[in-house]
Amino acid sequence: MGTILKTFTSESMNTILAWANETLKESDTIAFKVLNPDIGRGRYAGEIVMISDITYLHRSYKAWSDLGELLVCRMLTPKAVSEHTIQITYEKLDLNDSFHHSDDKEEKYGTESRFAAIHKNEEPAFLSPYLRALRSVKVGEKKRILNLGINTGDEFDLIRQILPHDEYLNLELVGIDHSQTAISHARERFSEGNATFYVHDINDLASLELGKFDLIITIGTLQSPGIDFKLLFMQLVQEYLIRDGAIILGFPNCRWMGGEMIYGAKAPNYSYSEMTLLYKDVYYCKKYLQQKKFRVTLTGKNYIFLTGTSIRKD
Repeated sequence: MGTILKTFTSESMNTILAWANETLKESDTIAFKVLNPDIGRGRYAGEIVMISDITYLHRSYKAWSDLGELLVCRMLTPKAVSEHTIQITYEKLDLNDSFHHSDDKEEKYGTESRFAAIHKNEEPAFLSPYLRALRSVKVGEKKRILNLGINTGDEFDLIRQILPHDEYLNLELVGIDHSQTAISHARERFSEGNATFYVHDINDLASLELGKFDLIITIGTLQSPGIDFKLLFMQLVQEYLIRDGAIILGFPNCRWMGGEMIYGAKAPNYSYSEMTLLYKDVYYCKKYLQQKKFRVTLTGKNYIFLTGTSIRKD
């Protein structure tokens, strides 16, 4: 079925959402004519705008973008329909176009995988809280940094971007990942001589004899299948972090599909975003670190960043 077009003026968002959900069962693309958000800028969603005796309800472009994300759709470029209205078009995302569905356990995150197309640093919802976390721990003052699940090195690359070159070269970077192709690519990207990368099972860190670090970063890795989350987390703090060190943990609260980062963690046995497990893990780490005399902050949206900085004085 082709694109289905509908006009909305003063209908509630509840009505629009119900129509969209029902119509997307029949069509991969839907479109509707609504008030141009620029006309009502400065108003909140739902405020009335009267034009030529027609009652419209204002919604911003952000509201329409949020609706598209909730519907698991891509929002196409809006088109002017008249002096006062635009056409919003949503296109269903291909749910199978995602690394989440890969059966390749060895190279699910390798350079030939769908995951390799993802560049988290280009997504503001990831970049901004990660930058805040790096600045919070004063990354430029660190000496040894460990990253678990480094893949091709994007998290190190951002550190390289924000620090003066001399400060960056004074850092000793260590990255670990199970993907051979990803680590090979990381070694090519970081040829300055201050970075070491290992293809290794992070459940067996002891065999690498890594020593201790003053900053540990791990984003979207500790919750992976096959990892004893609590045990590994406690080992990192107790055995691999210096006494006045810092830690940055990134908890995914999104899914990647069809070229989009969709907000909301997906839990087993739920057809919608259900975040009990996410909050449980975040709270466990926060409480544990506070007991160990760390100052802990939580920031972010699509990725929840837990930043812990030691405040132990004894």
